[in-house]
Amino acid sequence: MISIIDYGAGNIFSVKNALDYLGLENKLTKDKTEIENADAIILPGVGAFPSAMKMLDSTGLVETLKEQAKKKPFLGICLGMQMLFEKGYEFEEADGLGLIKGKVDKIVAPGMIIPHMGWNKLEFLNDCPLLEGLTDDEYVYFVHSYQAYCDDSAISAYCEYSSKVPALVYDGANVYGAQFHPEKSGKTGLQILKNFGGLIK
Repeated sequence: MISIIDYGAGNIFSVKNALDYLGLENKLTKDKTEIENADAIILPGVGAFPSAMKMLDSTGLVETLKEQAKKKPFLGICLGMQMLFEKGYEFEEADGLGLIKGKVDKIVAPGMIIPHMGWNKLEFLNDCPLLEGLTDDEYVYFVHSYQAYCDDSAISAYCEYSSKVPALVYDGANVYGAQFHPEKSGKTGLQILKNFGGLIK
């Protein structure tokens, strides 16, 4: 069972629909016990970093998610990926979950349109289980104005948008983050979600 965290700031139904299509058992939940008993966790997110963290904090699940990320596959999507990092600077400084070292700040892309919206090619950087079965010619769908700033060792794939924008991050253990929307990225996104489901033991 994959728990999709329902905390009020997520693109939860499109994620659920994609998992249903793949035949991956899942449930929308904010119940601590259900999350603890889940085989894997997905943290979706749309909106602004500080308000989303406040909403997540109001559920009382922050410490639970930090603990569970040490034990089972954990995937953050879009804003959910950004919340994996230590700090966010969207409108104001806010603490993230601190599961991956780094920060989230404005995209710096001179001459480019912000928000970064549309399809971009994934450039592979480091090995990651979620990239299995993919080629070096995969495109995924982005919608964001802020990006992660972290060490290259945490970046599995990036896209070029005037500069290098982390697209898929991985802590080398259980924690993964997709800046793009796999649930809106066609066959490539479905393969990534299928690979995530394949991590369940």
